[in-house]
Amino acid sequence: MLISNKSKEIIDSCRFCWMCRHICPIGNATGQERNTARARALSLSLVERGAEPLSEAADNVYECALCGACTKECATGWDPVQSTREVRLELAMNGETPDYINKLLDNIEKTGNVYGKTDYSDELKEAVRRHSAKTDTLLFLGKDAVYMAPECAVGAIKLLEAAGVEFTVLENEPDSGFAMNFLVGAAEETKAAMTACAEALDFGTIIAYDPADAKTFIRDYKEWDIPLKGKAVTFTAFVGELLEKGSIKLKKGDMVCTVQDNYNLSRELEEYLPIRNVISSCANVKEMLLYNKDTMLAGNLIMNEYMPEIIKTVAHDRVVNALNVGVGVIVTESPAEYKMLAADGGIEVRTFEEVVSECLQG
Repeated sequence: MLISNKSKEIIDSCRFCWMCRHICPIGNATGQERNTARARALSLSLVERGAEPLSEAADNVYECALCGACTKECATGWDPVQSTREVRLELAMNGETPDYINKLLDNIEKTGNVYGKTDYSDELKEAVRRHSAKTDTLLFLGKDAVYMAPECAVGAIKLLEAAGVEFTVLENEPDSGFAMNFLVGAAEETKAAMTACAEALDFGTIIAYDPADAKTFIRDYKEWDIPLKGKAVTFTAFVGELLEKGSIKLKKGDMVCTVQDNYNLSRELEEYLPIRNVISSCANVKEMLLYNKDTMLAGNLIMNEYMPEIIKTVAHDRVVNALNVGVGVIVTESPAEYKMLAADGGIEVRTFEEVVSECLQG
C-alpha cells in the first residue's frame, strides 16, 4: 500500500495489541472482533504483506467511526485513526472505494452534501433570512444541522437572537470539507473544498455550530496550512463567553441531566468545560461513566447512511450509559448525536441551545 511509513508502523504495532478493544463504540455495538483497532490492523497487515487484496479490507475500513477512542486509550502513543484515514485515501486513489461510499461522494459533487438534499425546511429558511445582512460575526450551521437536523439549526439561531448577538447566516453555506475528509481523507478534492470554504468565510468571528466543522476549522485547516480570514470558535465556547461576560444571565432549574461530549470537541480540541459551565447554571449535571476525553460516540449521520442498524445500536448503548447513572435527560452539543439519540426514544434528549434558551433571564 502507498501509505506512510508511520501508518505501516501503526499497523504492525496494533495488530497483536488488545489495549483498546473495550473502548471502540462500533466494536461494542457489533460484538465483533473485526471492528476493533487490533483486528483492523491485522487485516491491513495481511494486505501490506500481499496476503489479501486491499479491496477485501474496504468494508472494514469504513466501519471505523474515526472517533479516536482507541488513540486516546493507547498508552504507547499509536494512532489507528491515522492509518485508517490513509487507507481510505488509498482505496479512493485505486478506484476501490465501496459503492455505498461512492454514492455519498457523488451526492457531495452534485448537491454539496453527503445526503443529496437541496432544500431547507421552511422554518430554517425564515430564520436564515432574518440574518442575511453582512455583519462581522458568522454563525456557520453545517450540513448535518441544515439538512438533517433543521430544528437544531433553528434553535441555535434563536438562542443567539435572544442573547442580542448580531450575526450573519449564509443562505448557501460552503462545505467545510469535513465529510470529504471523513470519507476519503487528505485527497486533493478535500483540500480544494476546505480552501474554497475558507476563502468564502469573510468574517472576523466564525461560530461553528457543529463540533465536526469546529474541529475542521480550528485543527484541520491549521494542519493543512489553509488560512481562515477570521477566528473560529465553537458554539458552546461562544455561549460560554457570553455567560462569563454577563451578556446573558441564566436561572437554574431542578432538571438533572448528563452531558454527551462530542469527540470532535472533547478529544480533538480538548474542549469540555464550556458546555458544563453553561449547563450547570441551568441544571444539575451528573456525569456518565465515560465523559470528557473518555467520551463514547453516540451517533454519526454519515455512517447512518450506510450502516444504520449499527449506528442505532451505538446510540442506544449511550442511552444505557445515561440511564445507568440515574438521569432522565441527555444534553447534546452535536446535531448528529442529537438526531441519533432522539431516534432511540429511550431517554429525553435536549440540545444545548434548547436548555440555555429556556433558562435565559430577561
